[in-house]
Parts: sequence; C-alpha cells; structure tokens
Amino acid sequence: MATTLFKKSSPRSTRSSKGIRSLTRTSKKPEYAPEGLSYATLADELGLSASQVYAAVKRAEGAGLLVAGSRTVNKQALIEFLVHGLKYVFPAKRGPIVRGMPTAHSAPPLNETIIDDGTPVVWPDPKGTVRGESIEPLHKGVPKAAKLDERLYQSLSLIDAIRTGRARERKIAAEKLTAMIES
Repeated sequence: MATTLFKKSSPRSTRSSKGIRSLTRTSKKPEYAPEGLSYATLADELGLSASQVYAAVKRAEGAGLLVAGSRTVNKQALIEFLVHGLKYVFPAKRGPIVRGMPTAHSAPPLNETIIDDGTPVVWPDPKGTVRGESIEPLHKGVPKAAKLDERLYQSLSLIDAIRTGRARERKIAAEKLTAMIES
C-alpha cells in the first residue's frame, strides 16, 4: 500500500515506500507468493515491476514485517510501523491546490466519520474529480493502483490520515487501519 512520497526522494526512501505499498496490499492476503499472488501479478496491481516487488519483500523480511521464508505478514509489526513509525519515515508535505483523488480524512472510510468543512486533501491526479490541497502519495503509482482496488485505496487513505491528521483523525485512522489488517 505505498510508494514514493516526494519527487526529490532518495533511492532508499523510494525503495522503502514501494515496500509499504506492497505490504499494505498483501496484508489482506497473508500468504501471497508463490501460493497466492505471484510477484508479477502483485507488481501489475501495484504499478511496479516484479523485481521491485521482490526487493520490497526481501526488505520487509529483513525488517521483520514479513515472516522470513513463509511470506506471511507479521501483522503486529506492520501495524506498529504504520501507526507509529511511518509518519517519521515518510512525512507528508502539503502542497498547492490541485485536481486529484481524495485521501486522508477526505476519502473513505474516514470521510464517513469525520466531517471537515475545509479544503479536501488529494493526491495529485490530472484525471481526479476533486480540487484540494495536495500531498504527494507514497509512490507516483498510488492513485492508479487505488482506483483498481478499493481496499488498497482505503488503506492508503488511512495511512495518509495518520501521516497528515490531527490527534483525533490519527486515532480513528489507526483504529480502522488496525481492524482492516487484522481482518
């Protein structure tokens, strides 16, 4: 569920953010390769190459986010990282008002819980339907991947709420994201 956050990102942060997106996507299917999704299939769904997904899996295993050898997501470690660490590793920087795809509290599932009369938060996307304050997604392919997978979209939006939100928004987003990963 993640990708490059900034246009001027280091190669390391780019690689790591691809891993976050891969883990977010794969956390709904704890065993995803080779029994479940192949690297090629997962790469296609995420808008990455198979080698990028493979490298992300190896990094996630090294970090303890995947159980080495079994391709099973370590759900507790993933939740801990997404809720408590991601905003420090990939801080969100707000940008200008642009056309885009709603995220954070402006997108499902938080937009059903949190009423905000301010400017929506969006990922820049020329085909987007909403004008709002931009934040760079974890990777340039996030809007495309999110359009293809509603659960991925919701997960990434919750992650952005944790990265950008106020205390109440972060708390609700963390609870909803934890429930999604544990289900």
